Amino acid sequence: MKKLIFILLSGFFSAQTNQYKEILLSKQLGKEVHSYSKGYGIVSDAKISSSSIIDSLGNISFNYPFKSEILRLSKDRFILQVKDGDAIGKTALIDAKGNQLIPLDKFKYKTWENKDRLIVSRDGKDGVYDYNGKEIIPFQDKIEFANESRFFIKRDKLWFIYNFDGQQVSEREFKENLRFYKGKVYLNTGTKTGEVVDIDGKTVSQFSDHYIEDINGFPFLITKDIARNKYGIVDENEQVLAENIYEQAYVGRNYIYLIKDNKVSVFDKTQKKVFPTEYHYVNHLFNGNFKTLKDYKNPKIAVIKVSGEVILPKEYDVVESFKIKGEDYVFVSKDNEEKLLDKNFESVLKDGFQIEKIFFNNVIVKKEETYYKFSPKDKSYTPIKDIVSIKPFQFYPAIICKNKENLYGMLDEEGKEIVPFIYDDIVSFLSGDEVVVQKGDKFGVTNLKNEPLKEVVYDKYSADNKKLTLTKDKESEVIDFSSSEDKVMF
Repeated sequence: MKKLIFILLSGFFSAQTNQYKEILLSKQLGKEVHSYSKGYGIVSDAKISSSSIIDSLGNISFNYPFKSEILRLSKDRFILQVKDGDAIGKTALIDAKGNQLIPLDKFKYKTWENKDRLIVSRDGKDGVYDYNGKEIIPFQDKIEFANESRFFIKRDKLWFIYNFDGQQVSEREFKENLRFYKGKVYLNTGTKTGEVVDIDGKTVSQFSDHYIEDINGFPFLITKDIARNKYGIVDENEQVLAENIYEQAYVGRNYIYLIKDNKVSVFDKTQKKVFPTEYHYVNHLFNGNFKTLKDYKNPKIAVIKVSGEVILPKEYDVVESFKIKGEDYVFVSKDNEEKLLDKNFESVLKDGFQIEKIFFNNVIVKKEETYYKFSPKDKSYTPIKDIVSIKPFQFYPAIICKNKENLYGMLDEEGKEIVPFIYDDIVSFLSGDEVVVQKGDKFGVTNLKNEPLKEVVYDKYSADNKKLTLTKDKESEVIDFSSSEDKVMF
């Protein structure tokens, strides 16, 4: 049975990649440019241990006269750390032109990803500033991030909740700072007592007779009998929905999985009911349908409903679910026979078609010697011309193909050429969007926009999960992988 790679891709973007822009600016400037994004990058000069800011045209928009390091915060906000001169050891928040929004001083800072807030620590106190240098919260004994919209602030040995606008949202006092998960946290007040508190300090549930182990499935909570090391479930009103008789408990998005005697039971959050199964474990596919896991007794897979009804018997080698144009589909394989099934588990392909690649919007299939773009939604088959083979075992959000001239190129899910058919080989990697291209016995690097990241002049290459290393005349160069957020592999 051939190994099928599922390639789910939401679409390609036409803008020039940040990585390629860094390469162009580095060549223009003669120095390494990194961290380029939204119009600005950082230039590092190892010889003088200093950093500068460069704009999209290759102009240096800011250069500090002494040894320094510049770190990116957002589009046009940076942290300047001085390592020499009169301001040695000092830090500043600056814009792209070097204007000091928080002036140079000896302070440390903490940020929350994609939020324009800094906790600034200075002289043993903490304050909060935005990325324009405006003070949001005056200096306090201690400030910590509680989640993406709340702070915990310490005053007189007690903690209080503030929002990101600097407003105190509750008069409630806490003995310690907490981290909210999905807007809630569990506050233990005794062996079997406690409460769930929201980000405004309000109690949303109280518990008086259960040890709460996990609130991630709220309003359904995992309980634990500590003496017996057994698990169960209660709701937000402490009504028991599953007794503490299970050896393990796992919280999923729509279901909670309970293990006992090497068999899994599924708690349906909608029906508020536990459904036992005869299987060691199951994974949710969609709409209350589950696939079983292979086990030592039977290395095959079945598909069942939450009620236990068997949809597909336990005789399949592969079962994977995914969405194509927003609709649910399942790929199954049994005895070297592969099928694409719809949400009703009915086959959607005509006889004689072989599945090659699966994308977010289309499926690449083959019949006899011709490849087609297949749309499961409207059952249409569009021939892809001049392709004689698709490379197997590739890891990339596109397809590496060979044409009639035995040259390799790349197509997107619509069958359109994105890398021309001019190479003797192309190698992709699970780690990132970059591919190695080969002409004769020389190698280079490009991406799906056909941007030449490295010229085809290298003698050999190697890769790990973070970077590609290319070697020419015993000299090596490195290019980092830039991962695709749209790429999902099974």
